[in-house]
Amino acid sequence: MCDKIKVKDLDPATHKLINDGFKGLICARFGDGGYLLPASYADDADKFRNMAARPDDVWVTTFPRSGTTWTQELVWLLMNDLDFVTALKIPLNSRYIALERSNVKYQKELNLDLLDPILRQKCSIQMLSYDAINNAHSPRFFKTHLAFSLLPLNLLDSAKVLYVARDPRDVAVSLYHHQKLTWFYAGDFNSFWNLFINDLVVRSPYLTHLKEAWALRQHPNMLFIFYEDMNKDLLSSIKRVSDFLGKEVNDEQIAKLCEHLDIENFRKNESVHPTWRDKIFNPDAERFVRKGKSGGWREYFDEEMAAQAQRWLREGLAGSGLRFPHDSSLTF
Repeated sequence: MCDKIKVKDLDPATHKLINDGFKGLICARFGDGGYLLPASYADDADKFRNMAARPDDVWVTTFPRSGTTWTQELVWLLMNDLDFVTALKIPLNSRYIALERSNVKYQKELNLDLLDPILRQKCSIQMLSYDAINNAHSPRFFKTHLAFSLLPLNLLDSAKVLYVARDPRDVAVSLYHHQKLTWFYAGDFNSFWNLFINDLVVRSPYLTHLKEAWALRQHPNMLFIFYEDMNKDLLSSIKRVSDFLGKEVNDEQIAKLCEHLDIENFRKNESVHPTWRDKIFNPDAERFVRKGKSGGWREYFDEEMAAQAQRWLREGLAGSGLRFPHDSSLTF
């Protein structure tokens, strides 16, 4: 039975709000969660919803800027016997399939306008077709920012899936800087925050995305982890992830992983952030791998914004039982 994803066009007023912030971005709402995605994703939405996940697939799923890259590197190394040599040699984006990157089109691709032909080719190499993804050799490693209701129907019954959650206030700050870095947003943080909590950034609504994953956290093929836990105690987090993946690692190997994943080393890792990208990114913005800390949102929120965030979280997560481990006030 084929599951059809609902697609709803934006009304003119909403389209204007988004387009005023993200020039040239044409979006639609997808699925029962009303997820905001480039309208062109309609070409592949049903295909990916009905694609067959495989038993040897491993999926890293997150809302953007929630520790995705960090987790990808950890998972790949655990699944590949800590092959640091290959990890440093082959770009992370080439070791993973970015699911929704198969069809992301903009009215005006601002990034690609800045590229010479060689860099353009490097940028588009991961724009895989549905057929290429579906026919890729096993084992496949997937990275996606799509919510569970848009992912393959048999995903959790077939594959191992990790979901990383992060304090949405830190997510908003990190996503703001990322959008500045990639030239897609030119406004200030206050304006971006209002777009974020009103579900007007790509892949929002954040809280619906989070609740879908939280509701599935007890599934044996699902590992729900918090970025803050990884940040506070990486050693214990490595043990937890390795146990989930069925991989044994000794203390010496864990120490090497901790060193490799240390934020200062990670920021300099050419496999994670190749220097050629600097030619297409905004030189005045912060880099792709930023500070990696928790609680940095306090440097951006005034008292009114902090109170607004509390109300938004309490209303949006009421009754979920979700508790952010680093902040006792965020229990719902």
